[in-house]
Amino acid sequence: MSASDKDGRATGGPAGGPAIANLTDLFAVAWQIEADAVERYKLLAEQMETFNNAELAYIFRDLARAEGIHRDEIQRMAGDIDVVARARELPEWRMGESPEKADLGEAHYLMTPWHALQMALAGEERALGYFQHVVATTDDPKIRDMAQEFAEEEAEHVALCHRLLKKYPAPQTEAWAEDADPPVPLE
Repeated sequence: MSASDKDGRATGGPAGGPAIANLTDLFAVAWQIEADAVERYKLLAEQMETFNNAELAYIFRDLARAEGIHRDEIQRMAGDIDVVARARELPEWRMGESPEKADLGEAHYLMTPWHALQMALAGEERALGYFQHVVATTDDPKIRDMAQEFAEEEAEHVALCHRLLKKYPAPQTEAWAEDADPPVPLE
């Protein structure tokens, strides 16, 4: 069960996230997780385009597209629930970022697809852990069933990242980030 006050209202969510008091909250949080991932992957794609890393820009755009499909599916599943409005009302994540929001600080203009997929995998694993925590701690069977469905979707995303990592192996050298002719900022 999630933390609650003496009246039984949810007071704190799993993994530093907003409390899940009902299905509306669960749908809103799930939608926000995916919306944040879309936004972040688009930013990373733009960053890679700026650095003329077309292959990585394509991968980040493809990840954004896939997360957008999932975001839209959650909104469709929510039916009459205004997930966008409810997501705006929920408190921020105590950890600062929702689970699938890739860390921009980890991005490097010479990173490889393997690095990008490691970032994606970490986010998918955090989202999976979040929904598994909801499943394990709620007393509400409707919340548990829907959170389980979201966890299964995230598990598929984790598996996809692992399959893609087989296609894009890790760099063979630690010197992948060394640039003999690094960019010079224009003033």
